[in-house]
Amino acid sequence: MKLKVLNTQGQETGKEVTLSGDVFGVTPNDHAIYLDVKQYLANQRQGTHKAKEKGEVSASTKKLKRQKGTGTARAGSAKSGVMVGGGRMHGPRPRNYGFKLNKKLKDIARKSALSYKAQDNSIRVIDAISMETPNTKSYVAVLSGLEMSNVRSLLVTATTDKNVYLSARNIPNAEVVSVEGLNTYNILRANNVIFTEDALNQMVTNLKAN
Repeated sequence: MKLKVLNTQGQETGKEVTLSGDVFGVTPNDHAIYLDVKQYLANQRQGTHKAKEKGEVSASTKKLKRQKGTGTARAGSAKSGVMVGGGRMHGPRPRNYGFKLNKKLKDIARKSALSYKAQDNSIRVIDAISMETPNTKSYVAVLSGLEMSNVRSLLVTATTDKNVYLSARNIPNAEVVSVEGLNTYNILRANNVIFTEDALNQMVTNLKAN
């Protein structure tokens, strides 16, 4: 599959790139995508939830009523989970929700996501992008030139470009990542994925090497 290379104004530069079939033309593996997205979302969870249990609440330690003769169940602690103000039984504790996935599976998931985008004609390639200072207005103009003002877009750069990243940060439907930060979740989340030429070549090289 060939794509025309555009500039940041959305004009053709006269160059073309061929999307590698090994990356953009694989048969998508939906289960690999599911596992990779699940891992990404699990890793975003802080896992800091905590409820006080019986041994952690503050209450009187006096026995509430006599053991026998009341006609009701025995009760010896105001800290019990069945009492108002008592501890939480089997409450949430801090934990790590992350889990491990093989690198090969993650690569298959990314290739599958990129192949879906290629099938939908949702990939664009630009020659390069750079900004001397962060400027949201300039990045809005780039999206307008590429006809992506009203859709969720993902720009992939070869390396982390702080000025471009900061320029896009305040735009609700725009995201900028480097090749190293590219993952299955943000590929699928975007309506259109924009690669710079260098980023495209670097990503294909990385995925082919694995």
